[in-house]
Amino acid sequence: MSERKCKEKSDIVICISGMTASGKSTVARRLAEKYNLKYYSGGTILKELAISEGYFPSGSDWWETEEGRRFLKKRMKDSKYDLKVDQLLLEKAKSGGVLLDSWTMPWLCDRGLKIWVEASIEERVRRLSKRDKISFEEALERLREKDEATKRIYKRLYGFSLGEDFTPFHIVLDNTKLSSDETFKVLCELIEHIIFKKRDKS
Repeated sequence: MSERKCKEKSDIVICISGMTASGKSTVARRLAEKYNLKYYSGGTILKELAISEGYFPSGSDWWETEEGRRFLKKRMKDSKYDLKVDQLLLEKAKSGGVLLDSWTMPWLCDRGLKIWVEASIEERVRRLSKRDKISFEEALERLREKDEATKRIYKRLYGFSLGEDFTPFHIVLDNTKLSSDETFKVLCELIEHIIFKKRDKS
């Protein structure tokens, strides 16, 4: 897909979601670059809010550190952080030409193509263990803690069951046995078929 053609379709909105270590953020950034879309990450905005609260987030593994887990517990007690993130992402979606890497936008944003990236718990633990250079057992404990807390936050705020309710999604891709490159290639083919071919016909 040429850069010129992508620019002509600046009203595109793509929302990508998936549990921690599913590979959603990696593929989201690559897709945003390929299709000339502005990339916005709910996790990045949360880190910016954490900085304003005196935290020092750094690296992709910060959420699984002791400090990251402390901020997660703070979010569970005070919804203002997540509500602020969602407000900012919804504003970005209005202008179009965006890819939103977010747990909530598939439910909250009333436009766009919505993609869920799925991976088995065993594969997610393996990926987290490799990424953070920790044991499989420690990665499993961290992942379970984060999954449970994150699900509770959004169930309380919006009533949906993260990782269980796939109602908003147009695409659910299980990449348990796929490499990062294979996941990217499959999603490119689906996006071009669903978005660009449909628009070309119209």
